[in-house]
Amino acid sequence: MKLFGTDGVRGQAGSFLDAMTVMKLAMAAGIFFRKNSYTNKILVGKDTRRSGYMIENALVSGLTAVGYDVIQIGPMPTPAIAFLTESMRCDAGIMISASHNPFEDNGIKFFDHNGNKLDIECEKAIEELFFDEESIIQAQKTGKEIGASKRIDDVIGRYIVSIKSSFPKDLTLSGLRIVLDCANGAAYKVAPTILEELGAEVFTINAKPNGFNINELSGAMYPENVSKVVKEVRADIGLALDGDADRLVIIDENGDTVDGDKLLGALCVYLSNKGLLKGEACVATVMSNKALEDYLDSFDLKLNRTDVGDKNVLVNMKENHINFGGEQSGHVIFSDVSKTGDGLATALQVLAYVLESGKKASEALNKFELYPQVLKNIKVNEKIPLDKIEGLKELQAEIKSKGMRDLIRYSGTENKLRILIEGRDKKLVNEYIEKLVEFLTKKL
Repeated sequence: MKLFGTDGVRGQAGSFLDAMTVMKLAMAAGIFFRKNSYTNKILVGKDTRRSGYMIENALVSGLTAVGYDVIQIGPMPTPAIAFLTESMRCDAGIMISASHNPFEDNGIKFFDHNGNKLDIECEKAIEELFFDEESIIQAQKTGKEIGASKRIDDVIGRYIVSIKSSFPKDLTLSGLRIVLDCANGAAYKVAPTILEELGAEVFTINAKPNGFNINELSGAMYPENVSKVVKEVRADIGLALDGDADRLVIIDENGDTVDGDKLLGALCVYLSNKGLLKGEACVATVMSNKALEDYLDSFDLKLNRTDVGDKNVLVNMKENHINFGGEQSGHVIFSDVSKTGDGLATALQVLAYVLESGKKASEALNKFELYPQVLKNIKVNEKIPLDKIEGLKELQAEIKSKGMRDLIRYSGTENKLRILIEGRDKKLVNEYIEKLVEFLTKKL
């Protein structure tokens, strides 16, 4: 597809994502959602980027032009849009955000009336309408059929109540010292409020957005900021969100970053022990370390793997009736609490687990060691389908028989083949990565 990527439409604001493109995309989306309209309302939220003003107004123009009424709620986390779309009975929800990207970029994410991200077939349908000039022209309304727009500023309370309700009622954060990095993003108001209302002593950093500083040397991409403050104030734990607060990175009391796979493993077993894990499994991506898989297996829990992207994780969770999954990057999904990855929902589950364990974060969240992992890239002239490379399946079978895991995939943006091997024995991992590189270099 030309517009949609792995998570909505994303690009440089004012260039790839200019006002005319956004308005036309809004019209196409409006035509698409109109087919199954219930309330004729669409919710629009955004993060703290300056370009959000331009994109928001262009979205409103496009949606009202095809007859939709628009509810604007201003800066809110992406998962809040998913929740509020369903709660407020809207036909769809739209989040304006480029997640962890720098402020120059922006993006548009769509949710259906149930608060779920659109699947690829729905995105294809919207994109086809985008390029169908005749349909765009015919869908525009006149007179009393033109839509209206209004801004609501008090919905933040609904989301706060929803997230707080996911925290065990018999627990309190009283006496807990927490360092919180809001990345100058969408959660700069809601995140400190939730933690403070639950009783924590919160040391908040990077919570003064100016339109240009979102994710700038802050948030989940720069956990060293939280690490420094954790050690300075002797905090119990640190939380680093990204710009739209759907991602969370944990920093323990020693200032060390908790690996995302270790976090998934600890939380999965925690849910299982409480009888809250559905499907007796966790869903993660092909990038997760095999040590996570083996750790879960020791508790008779299964790890389902998907392609990279939280959307793929969600699809697998739904298909297999599993309520927990995520990516090692910090996108963690508790589907009983949130429709998508939610940094704040994850934070409360982590805090509940640490409190109930009676242990410090460093001990509670480091239940296993990751296996050695080696990644190498080779340049290719042509991206020949991997299943057409004679002898590759046999070599991969040999790698698997040695207790290792391999991942071979082409880059989506460069003429490169990415080769990864991991396993318990570092010497064996190094031996087979060289064997794979030599084999594939000759073949390609």
